[in-house]
Amino acid sequence: MEQKTIGVLTSGGDAPGMNAAVRAVVRTAIKKGFRVIGIKRGYNGLIHGELIEMNLRSVSDIIHRGGTVLYTARCVEFKDMKGVQKAKETCIDANISGVVVIGGDGSFRGAADLSSIGIPCVGVPGTIDNDISCTEYTIGYDTAMNTAVEMIDKLRDTAQSHDRCSVVEVMGRRAGHIALNSGIACGATSIIVPEVEFKIEDIIKKIQLSQKLGKHHFIVLVAEGIGKVEEISKLIEDATGIETRGTVLGHVQRGGNPTVRDRVVASEMGHYAVELLEKGIGNRVVALKAGEVVDYDIQEALKMKKPFEQELYNIANEISF
Repeated sequence: MEQKTIGVLTSGGDAPGMNAAVRAVVRTAIKKGFRVIGIKRGYNGLIHGELIEMNLRSVSDIIHRGGTVLYTARCVEFKDMKGVQKAKETCIDANISGVVVIGGDGSFRGAADLSSIGIPCVGVPGTIDNDISCTEYTIGYDTAMNTAVEMIDKLRDTAQSHDRCSVVEVMGRRAGHIALNSGIACGATSIIVPEVEFKIEDIIKKIQLSQKLGKHHFIVLVAEGIGKVEEISKLIEDATGIETRGTVLGHVQRGGNPTVRDRVVASEMGHYAVELLEKGIGNRVVALKAGEVVDYDIQEALKMKKPFEQELYNIANEISF
């Protein structure tokens, strides 16, 4: 009987913990007697045949590293079924019978397309934004929040020394999870997220009230999907007279050594993904629900809507004066 071969790739934006997931996939598969092919640069590498044989030592000493040893790239070509067909041909040529795809929603749509033409794929959620609806947690989220908090704490030291207001943009293009949680952790006066409508006048009034109560330095957290930190900073400074500086933390939040949680969850999810492929099951997304690893049909997963933590947002407003 011919040895079964599976592929593994990372796609979309990198996230701390992706390497831990790759490691789990490779070692679980080899333990089960499979051959493993690493696919470099996501779907782009799958289309163009950037393949490497992986063994136990290929993933030694990577569990603690940020980024992805398989690299990642956006792939416009894969949005067309001609590109998907090319990827299938690469899989057939390399005898790849299934692929573990570590990435976000866009990566899962590609996995669904590839599954639909005969190459079973299993998605593992890896994105710092925690914006994949079917899962309570995505790989990289905890590390990104901890990185943001560390940076904001440093800005707070300067804001306190100079009686300033710091308006800080954190990542989260369509979701405010990082902003909300890091804002609470840093004692932000206001948190601005895409899910909740805001008025700059309300934020200014809150700062002015806090001033009257004896507060002299302020942090305002803004999700990337809102942006406009310089504009918001100017409006606050003009209205309050407080020197206000805008800071965009940017891609620093994507890097760095993954936290314990990201390493453990990535390992669990990578192991689970291989078990699905071992059974010949594809077109699935691995997810975390009530602390347990489960799986969903990809199309079902993509249709789900993730509720915003409104109660947590309300708590943030009540304790931030």
